[in-house]
Amino acid sequence: MGTVVLDQELDLDRPTLIEGLPGVGLVGKIATDHLIEELDMDEVGYVDCDGLPKIAIYGDGKHAVTSPVRLYADEKRDLLALQSDIPVSRQAAPGFAEILVDWVVEVDALPLFLSGLPQEETDPTVQPSLFGVASGEAETHLTANDIDPPDERGAIGGPTGALMNRTSHTDVDACGLIVESDPQFPDPAAAQTLITRGIEPIADVSVPTEDLVERAEDIREQKETLAKRMQQAGEEESTQAQPLRMYQ
Repeated sequence: MGTVVLDQELDLDRPTLIEGLPGVGLVGKIATDHLIEELDMDEVGYVDCDGLPKIAIYGDGKHAVTSPVRLYADEKRDLLALQSDIPVSRQAAPGFAEILVDWVVEVDALPLFLSGLPQEETDPTVQPSLFGVASGEAETHLTANDIDPPDERGAIGGPTGALMNRTSHTDVDACGLIVESDPQFPDPAAAQTLITRGIEPIADVSVPTEDLVERAEDIREQKETLAKRMQQAGEEESTQAQPLRMYQ
């Protein structure tokens, strides 16, 4: 069915895993890409799973190609990151979730699953709201950092929903961070909120985020094609949170 392939042994003590699958507003991907770049995290492996496209990723001025769904690590900070340049299909999501969650248990990691809550009208002068959900005993991480629960019933869709579903059914500790975000375009401001109010306090890391907003237009242009792809994919491939009434 698949596996997590590591290129090296890792020396980690109960690390935090940041999940950056593409979704609404690309908030999780933008946040994770930013962490990997700012913290100069090392590429240490990849996820090999039935249903994931067998393609090679190139670019960034390097000759070497790499896999589309990769793992990065910062051993000093006990931090892991999952970076993806492709959406995970509905067919692949259950197997992908099983593989990744089994590996999370193996390395004793706390995963932070990231998703956007579409908001048609947003005020750029107001910080987006952030909510948290949890499985296992991870609720303590949310309450300790003053992250409120959602104020209405809802559902997390796409591959991140499959990951959260898997941790819930297997009683694995995991946090889901949900941020209000633009449903149509890449949203660096929402990604900044994910980092500053969610990832930093829970993972106990410090990451400069000022340029996320300063470079917002550049980021939108770079991610626009993928954002359109995720918008067209809808809830099947796009990680997003939705009020439960959207499913009724």
